[in-house]
Amino acid sequence: MAVSSYARAFPSFECRSEPDFSGSLPHPKAGVRFSGKYNSGSNRSQVYGLSSLIFRFPPNFVRQLSIKARRNCSNIGVAQVVAASWSNNQAGPEFTPAANAVDSSASAAVTSIGITAGDEEVAVVENADCNDQNVQIKGSTGVKYASFLNSDGSVAIHAGERLGRGIVTDAITTPVVNTSAYFFNKTSDLIDFKEKRRASFEYGRYGNPTTVVLEEKISALEGAESTLIVASGMCASTVMFLALVPAGGHIVTTTDCYRKTRVFIETILPKMGITATVIDPADMGALELTLNQKKVDLFFTESPTNPFLRCVDIELVSKLCREKGALVCIDGTFATPLNQKALALGADLVVHSATKFLGGHNDVLAGCISGPEKIVSVIRNLHHILGGALNPNAAYLIIRGMKTLHLRVQQQNSTALRMAEILEAHPKVKHVYYPGLPSHPEYHLAKKQMTGFGGVVSFEVDGDLLTTAKFVDALRIPYIAPSFGGCESIVDQPAIMSYWDLSQSDRAKYGILDNLVRFSFGVEDFEDVKADVLQALDSI
Repeated sequence: MAVSSYARAFPSFECRSEPDFSGSLPHPKAGVRFSGKYNSGSNRSQVYGLSSLIFRFPPNFVRQLSIKARRNCSNIGVAQVVAASWSNNQAGPEFTPAANAVDSSASAAVTSIGITAGDEEVAVVENADCNDQNVQIKGSTGVKYASFLNSDGSVAIHAGERLGRGIVTDAITTPVVNTSAYFFNKTSDLIDFKEKRRASFEYGRYGNPTTVVLEEKISALEGAESTLIVASGMCASTVMFLALVPAGGHIVTTTDCYRKTRVFIETILPKMGITATVIDPADMGALELTLNQKKVDLFFTESPTNPFLRCVDIELVSKLCREKGALVCIDGTFATPLNQKALALGADLVVHSATKFLGGHNDVLAGCISGPEKIVSVIRNLHHILGGALNPNAAYLIIRGMKTLHLRVQQQNSTALRMAEILEAHPKVKHVYYPGLPSHPEYHLAKKQMTGFGGVVSFEVDGDLLTTAKFVDALRIPYIAPSFGGCESIVDQPAIMSYWDLSQSDRAKYGILDNLVRFSFGVEDFEDVKADVLQALDSI
């Protein structure tokens, strides 16, 4: 079918137009099919007002467009988002799920018209019963993922997408909606939105259809009512602190944690009169004492922690804090939602640096906060003021990455555990930190609250700073880089990568010795990784 022939069939086809279903153009009855040659000289009314309806484009439509047209409309799903906002009736406050717009079994009248253009017959589907509303946010499907998705792996793939999303498209993959703002057909629609009688988006910083899909996917994995996706893991942590801890408040955190989080707690929060008590991850007595002596607003820690992979008894901590009215937030980045369900264990909130395992491909920055709608909405409101919104293209990359999350995490769990056992037995390794080893101080706790122990192993080489650097440089598979959780293995020497600005004695206060190595195992073949590590150890 030539493009020029298609253009003759629809001489005034536009991407968007105002609807005109006033009755001046006759509409065929639902279900009636028409086929035959199209006469270019026929009256336009014989096409039954198709320029105002929703089209489902033929599978080869994009291929038939000119190169310029494809550049202007590179994702057919986005074209359908535009087409889907064509409307007819006053729908009122109720919102029809977007999935219904393409469901042939729904009540909408659908007419299929076969039009021959050139030598090929194409089908155009007309939905003659559109609703007058911006089809931007899907309504509740009323179906629980657990009703037919029995594993986290399936949920990671389909949640937020398979059951319908707020983007009308036949595409399997979620389209990227690149827009900074959203329009309203008329002022009354805007007022309905402002007075919460109408579901819609307004401004890009407040939400995007692509990022909403990602938020719903993470919520389904975590078993959370709500998730907020933001521009980075640190953005998630800092906006959470600022939203939930009042001026003059008090928090409890642990000795081992990501350094930038510690810097924020030690240098930024005190400017608002917020103080902190720092305890050992296993010292529940110190936690109880602090809860009894102070008005604690929030307990925050990682579990496992960075870089020593200490584990916190989330269930016990949550019980103790709940009794005193303190919130509990767990950074589960090292665990992932597949290995640990912090909310199910009693935590109020769980945060992740989605840059790491969730994205999984070392190509995107993002963070997320999951928990009850009542708490997350408080954080979301502040986030709307502070900014730090995630670009929809980045959201798409994480959605794509999460479809292989369970496969990657299974491989990384397996490789990390086997390599931890090998490293612990090696004469050139002094100590290994991994919660899957019986020698780990929280081994039994990790077995109780985790289903896998993660893809990161920390260990101390038998040598000084230079000897350890020689080992790192001898590795051929991992990249020397300051991250973890991706498909590619990554290695770093924390004394240099994260603490080089401190003296050796100051680094030692945080337990960071010159011979410490943090190794994030990717999804490479285990035997290749094993051979590479052993050869590097033999070189020192």
